[in-house]
Amino acid sequence: MAHQPHDPNEKVVYVGDSRVRKYEKNNIPRDYSAYPGKSEAFVPNFLLKEWMVGAVVMVGYMMLVISHPSPLGYPADPTNTSFIPMPDWYFLFLYQLLKYPYAADSFILLGTLVIPGLAFGGLLLAPFLDTGKERRFYRRPIASSLMLLSIIAVGYLTVVSWQHYQHELEVNGIIPEHIKRHDELLAAIEAGRPAPTPGQEPELAAIVDKDDEGFQIYQRSTCMTCHGDELKGMPPQLPTLRGIGDKYSKEELLAIIEGGIGTMPAQYQQNLDQGLTDADIDLLADWLARQKSDAGAEVEEG
Repeated sequence: MAHQPHDPNEKVVYVGDSRVRKYEKNNIPRDYSAYPGKSEAFVPNFLLKEWMVGAVVMVGYMMLVISHPSPLGYPADPTNTSFIPMPDWYFLFLYQLLKYPYAADSFILLGTLVIPGLAFGGLLLAPFLDTGKERRFYRRPIASSLMLLSIIAVGYLTVVSWQHYQHELEVNGIIPEHIKRHDELLAAIEAGRPAPTPGQEPELAAIVDKDDEGFQIYQRSTCMTCHGDELKGMPPQLPTLRGIGDKYSKEELLAIIEGGIGTMPAQYQQNLDQGLTDADIDLLADWLARQKSDAGAEVEEG
């Protein structure tokens, strides 16, 4: 068969192979605008938005951690029997729940496993149990009621737990360590002393007027039994009496001796039983009120 010469201006049309099937995939999600609540497809629309928001929050959080690293806490003191352990704020409701009789003692499994397991298990199964297409909360009475009840219960238990903790601190006269350290830092800055370092005990003030009659009365009093002959004590259970005049006046010290403070009972009658008189106790309070940090520094320089 003779071939005609090829014309470069000729229009060429290619015919597809009929053996190859053409597949068309429709990636356009369904339109949910007709449904109540005007929702959208979870995959990929909603999920992509959540991922984007999560990525932005994570980057911001990492920048915050890098720019402001978390400070180390204070060294644990196993001898501190006055310390009240507290969980993080988001577990305060469980901490308070375990204080009730029906969730402690012989019902400890109910408080630690059954009740939290039902609560968290119901939260995990909520998407599978509540499969309705309605998204308005007032049209979903069961799910909305359970959620509101959970929020109220968690909020109530959290507030009660914190109030009970504050009450225990006030009754026992305990100052939380982070507040105490902060006050010590401010006092050191105001006095022009170097800031105390966590884990390193601050330098004790010197004893003022050690040759005074008040020191001799102190050695005969019940104060020396707990605070020692050098007034050092055993912090934090037994605070040092060096520099005690920076915190209390003579009248306040007399009130502490007569009525006690925190976990320390009244010492007035016990001191009388030790052979002290009212005049001796008055001299003792006056001598303790003169135990000040600045006065001790002046004595050492002199």
